[in-house]
Amino acid sequence: MSGHSKWAKIKHKKAKDDAVRGRIFSRLIREITVASRHGGDPNSNPRLRSAIEGARGYNMPQDNIERAIKRGTGEAEGSSYEEISYEGYGPGGVAILIEVITDNRNRTTSELRHLFSRMGGNLASAGSVAWQFQTRGIIAIDSSKYDEDTVLGLGLEGGALDVSKENGTITLTTNAEDFKKMKDILSQNKVETVRSELTRVPQNTVPVADREAEKVLKLYEALDEHDDVQHVYANFDIPDEILEKFSG
Repeated sequence: MSGHSKWAKIKHKKAKDDAVRGRIFSRLIREITVASRHGGDPNSNPRLRSAIEGARGYNMPQDNIERAIKRGTGEAEGSSYEEISYEGYGPGGVAILIEVITDNRNRTTSELRHLFSRMGGNLASAGSVAWQFQTRGIIAIDSSKYDEDTVLGLGLEGGALDVSKENGTITLTTNAEDFKKMKDILSQNKVETVRSELTRVPQNTVPVADREAEKVLKLYEALDEHDDVQHVYANFDIPDEILEKFSG
C-alpha cells in the first residue's frame, strides 16, 4: 500500500473533526450540485447516486442534499460551477493531480499556482501527470465484524482486483466499472462498508523520506484544504512513522 493510500485513511479518521467535517460537507454539496446537472434522479444518474451515498456516509441532513440537487437541476438559484483538473509536481518529483469544482477559474488557478510555488512545487501542463493515475473503486470493511474468507469470496464474485487486510480493515479494490456491482453484492449479503469511493490510484510511487517528506505532506495538505479542491491525488510513498508524526 502506497503512502498516499495510508494518508487517505488518516484523512478519513480526521474527518471527525468539526472543521474538517465542514470542508467535507461543502465538497459533497458541490459534487451533488454538479452531478445533478445530468438529471436529479439518482436511480438514472450513477454519479449523483454515488454523491448522495457519500453524503449520507457523513450523516449529511436530507434537506442539504435536496437543496443541492435543486440547485443543480435549476429548480433553485445557486453558484455556476465548472470542473477543472490541475496537474503538478511537488518536492522530490512527486506527481500531484487535483480535481476542482469552482465558480471562478482565474482565482482558483492563481491560488493553486501560489501554493505550489510557495511550498516547493510547480504546476504543470495538462497531461503531464494524469496518465500516472488509474481510476479504482475502494471499499473498506470492518474486519472485526466479518470473516475474511467470506469477504474474499464475495470479492472474487464481484471481480475485485485485490483484497487486503490491514489495521482492522479489509479493503476491496475494483475497476471503476465493477465498483457498483461489488457494492451491490456486499449489500445483498448484508455486509456493511466503512468507506466506499471511486478514487485515483498511482500506478507507481515515488519514495520520499525525512525533511523532503514533510515538505510533500505540507503541500498536499495545503492543497487538500483549499476551498475549491475536491480531491488531491499524489504518488508519494512515505514511511509510516513520518505520516503518523505529521498527522499527530
